[in-house]
Amino acid sequence: MRTFWKIFLVSFISFFIAFFLGSYTYVRESKHRMNSKIVKVEDEDKDKDDEKSHRPLKRVKRYTSLAEAFEKSDRVNIAILGMEESRSDTIMVASFSPSTKEVDVIFIPRDTYIHRRGYDGAEQRKINSIYAEHGVAGVKKAISHVLGKAPIHHSVIVDYEGVIKIIDSIGGVEIMVPFDMRYSDPTSRPPLDIDIKKGKQTLDGKNSLDFLRYRRGNGNNIGYADGDLGRIRAQQQFLASFVGKIFSYRLPIVIKNSFNYVKTDITLREALSYGKDAVGMKKDNFSFFTLPGEAEFRRYEGKLLSYYVHNPEEVQKILSDIYAIKKPL
Repeated sequence: MRTFWKIFLVSFISFFIAFFLGSYTYVRESKHRMNSKIVKVEDEDKDKDDEKSHRPLKRVKRYTSLAEAFEKSDRVNIAILGMEESRSDTIMVASFSPSTKEVDVIFIPRDTYIHRRGYDGAEQRKINSIYAEHGVAGVKKAISHVLGKAPIHHSVIVDYEGVIKIIDSIGGVEIMVPFDMRYSDPTSRPPLDIDIKKGKQTLDGKNSLDFLRYRRGNGNNIGYADGDLGRIRAQQQFLASFVGKIFSYRLPIVIKNSFNYVKTDITLREALSYGKDAVGMKKDNFSFFTLPGEAEFRRYEGKLLSYYVHNPEEVQKILSDIYAIKKPL
């Protein structure tokens, strides 16, 4: 049964990434993955006698086009949705390669512009509105569209309560809080009542969720100096601490205390199959990207709204890297 827990660990880490890195992760350097690969190679050269650095070399199969890769690659793409009532507040895709044990995570901002025929309302042109009318199948189709027709094989849906339960099940997460965080909003779903003191501490589930949702105080008082970028860095630090702890924790406890808060179409047979290949994964097997694009203001129905407009050419470059497409000579 160990392999069963391993594959669910992959799913849970993926869903935490979705919630923790937020809905507005518009800016993320896509060079991270390439740099991390370089670091891995250098570490292997320097630490050959270190047991932790010993890994069997994998031959990466390369493809001539994305269309060929989408058809023949062993990669499994999982859509992860963090729900806020009927809207998918957080959307991401975790692409797992059984042959290389790599997980490449692409975050899709909830305000990503996508127009559906017959849905002409200003808010209906955002990808996070699709779930209400078309369910998870509709969201998977939209994700495939913005990712250049990449196949989306599975889905995982989670809620805020699941975040709290899972973090409590591992005894909390240690993090350095950069400043006093105080914010209250009873109209938020779920309601926000954040009160976290500055300093290094172990946050329980409720305070962890508050830390990850915090942007700035009431009246725009006290927040990250560089806005969302500061918040993203804080979330990444939290995630690194969380991943480091969960990889050394008793996974059955995590699963038992959080299974009811996750909905997935991954069957037990599929989980066991994927899990066999996931054994041996480490936190540095994960790489993160944000859907390439930029924010734009557009006016619909007399309203000026901010949308995130993706860049198909840049999306193709990221996917070509992930799927190991041969570069022309």
